[in-house]
This record gives sequence, structure tokens and C-alpha cells, in this order.
Amino acid sequence: MSILQKNISFDALVVGGGIAGGEAALNLATTGFKVLLVEKELSIGGKMIMLSKVFPTLDCAACITTPKVSEISRHPNITIYTSSEVSNIDKIAENNFEATIIRKPRYVVIEDCTACQLCEQACPVSVPDQYQYNLVGRKAAFIPFSIASPKAAAIDIDNCILCGACEKVCPTNCIDFTQETEEIQISVKTVILATGFKLFDPLLMPRYGYGLFKNVITSMQMERELAPTRPFNTVLRPGDGKVPDKIAYVLCTGSRDASIGNPICSQICCMYSIKQSQLLMGALPMADVTIYYLNIRSFGKGFEEFYQQAKGMGVNFVKGKIGKIRETENGNGNLILRYENINEGIVKEAEHDMVILSVGVLPNQDASNFFKKEELKLDSYKFIYQADSLISPARTSIDGVFVAGTASGPMDIPDSILSAGSASSEAISYLIQK
Repeated sequence: MSILQKNISFDALVVGGGIAGGEAALNLATTGFKVLLVEKELSIGGKMIMLSKVFPTLDCAACITTPKVSEISRHPNITIYTSSEVSNIDKIAENNFEATIIRKPRYVVIEDCTACQLCEQACPVSVPDQYQYNLVGRKAAFIPFSIASPKAAAIDIDNCILCGACEKVCPTNCIDFTQETEEIQISVKTVILATGFKLFDPLLMPRYGYGLFKNVITSMQMERELAPTRPFNTVLRPGDGKVPDKIAYVLCTGSRDASIGNPICSQICCMYSIKQSQLLMGALPMADVTIYYLNIRSFGKGFEEFYQQAKGMGVNFVKGKIGKIRETENGNGNLILRYENINEGIVKEAEHDMVILSVGVLPNQDASNFFKKEELKLDSYKFIYQADSLISPARTSIDGVFVAGTASGPMDIPDSILSAGSASSEAISYLIQK
């Protein structure tokens, strides 16, 4: 059962609370416009708030994101709906859009929650923690992560056994199992789509053994192992909790590969792998790190120097295409990588005790389903189509709807922020002109 709310008006709707959506919302709000920011997760901040450091400066990602997220959360002109999704957007006329927002219950009154975590301690149910990319477990009553915004508990109703233990220990009585899904009708004058990207699922490449061999993990799982809010006290391999000695990166996992439907370069994989390798050399000085690559694309400002710096630190770069990954027969959990050494022109095998798959960027096609009356065009790679990528890169096929960040294509964090600036500027211009 849902509760229908109507007659809520804003100047702008920003879909997506990552770094691009947050930046666009903040720009609009600072200019004086009323903004609704809709985020499907329990916290704003997107993927950036989950990272360790950023390349090529190695600045702390959380230290950059957290003040920005705090500013967005406190701004009087920004209303934030977390755990919410857009189901429909209709363009009625110029400067007139009607949208339907589905707001899912958190089963916790955010304003009353003190983030004391007593409900977590009392909850008897443990499930994999999606915010730590399933490296550890969490409770059915939980705070998403330590720097979440809003920092408030949530009840995972799909796994909750309704035992009432969380309610008994909550000091503010903020847990409310009577909350229902809300369907909210809003009116806005412009829309910014900052729906971000999806990471390639390496299960689609079974030859790499992800999901089969415990010590084959993704780059985002390694990112969590390196982050300040990491699940373990050091870098460990999931199979047995051993500190790895010989680590391999497999670049272009799900990128530049027409056989799995993504023929384009994801632009960030080379550099985030090099960043992680440098951090690993610092965290595990005795470890050997090898990066298997097709081409190193260090195209940005300071990127080539960052690449050379990794070489100088002792990171081993092998130009080779990985054909297959298998476990050793002695049962120690180590992995054998069979690859073509391109420089030597021969097939080789190498043993490593941990493999990180540098997964690529895929389009998030959710936004194309928002518009029923008018078509939101996608480009040939299923990213949101940019009507004029040179003069006005934020414009889409629908007048008054703008795109920000990786919703329009793969890009790094600085480019996402620049894209958000472009989208918010275009939206402000549209609001003023109309």
C-alpha cells in the first residue's frame, strides 16, 4: 500500500546523489533555486564516498566528499529524498515537468535517530554488507557506513525477522515498522539527470574465475580494503585472511571487449589500478604487484607522471592479454594466470596469490525509462545522448532536461564535477530564459 502526496513544487529535480548530482544541486541551490535531490541509496555521496584516494594526487576521497555532502545536506534550498526512485517524468510544457517519486520506507525516523548503533548490536540477523561489497557482513538493522549522510539506521525489511530486538533497545523510539511506501507527485521546471554508471559484472567472464575462486576480487572490493573506513585492519585476501605477497591486476575486465558488449574504453581503469598499486606498495612494502594490460592510457594532466612513478616504486607492468585464471592444485588458494605476453609473442603462465579484476564502466540505462511521452535518446553505447557535445554537452534530446557526470559517458571525478557545473549552468540559463 502506498501513500499518495501531491502539489509539491521545486525549481529543479536532480536525479542521482553522487558527486555530479550533488555538485549540480549545490550550484542551483546557491543561486537561489529550490532543488529536490533524489537518491536511490540510503546515503548521498555515490561511489566517490566509498573510495580510498583519488588519482593522480592521492588526496583522500572521503576528505573531499564528506564536506561537500555535509554542505548539500545542510543547504536550506535542497530537499533530499534517499531510498527513492523516479518512476515517471512528463513534460507538460516549457518550464513545466511533472514527476512521480517512489519513496521507500526506511522504517526509522531519521530526525530522531542518534546513530547509537544499539539496534545493530541487538539485531540477531547477519547478511552480506553491500556497502563493503560483500567482503564482510552486516545486521538487518544497520547504519550503511560510518560517514553516511544521513547518518541514521535503516531496517533491511527483506531480511528482518521482526523479532523486535531493535525496538526494545532504541533509546529514542525512532524505529517505526508502520512506515509505508510513498508515491509523491511533484512539479518542477527543469531536470538534471546524474544517474551515474554501473560497474561491469565479472561473472559475465567466467574464464576469470570470479565467484568461483575466493581470491579473485574486483577493483571496488580492493578499494574498500584500502579505504579509511575499510572492513579489515589491513589488506587481506578473502579466501583465508592471509596478507597477500604476490598481487595481480587484470586490466580491461569488461572494457574494450565487443564480445561482452562493451567495446569502448572506460577511461578510469588504468589510473585507478595504478593508484591502488601505489597504495598497496605503501601498505605491503614486501609485496609484488603486477599489472597485466593491453595499453596504458594515461591521457590526463599528471597521469603519465603518475604511471612512471608507479614504475619507479617497483610495480611490474606486463603487456599481455589474460586468457584464463585457475586455482593451483595444491589447495593453497593461489591462482595461475595464463596469458599472452604481447612483447615476446608467446603464451606464459604466472602464479599469484590474489587477483584484482579492474572492472569497467557500463551505462546506467534507468533514465531512459523515466520519460513515457517523449523519448530520451541514448547514444550508440547506451549512455544518455548529448545533443551538442561540443558547444552544450549537458543538453539532451528533451529541452529542459540536462545530463551530468558519467550518465553521458565514462569520465573521472574532475571531469564529472566539470560536467555537473555545465549541467547546472545550462539549467539556470533555461530557468531564467523561460
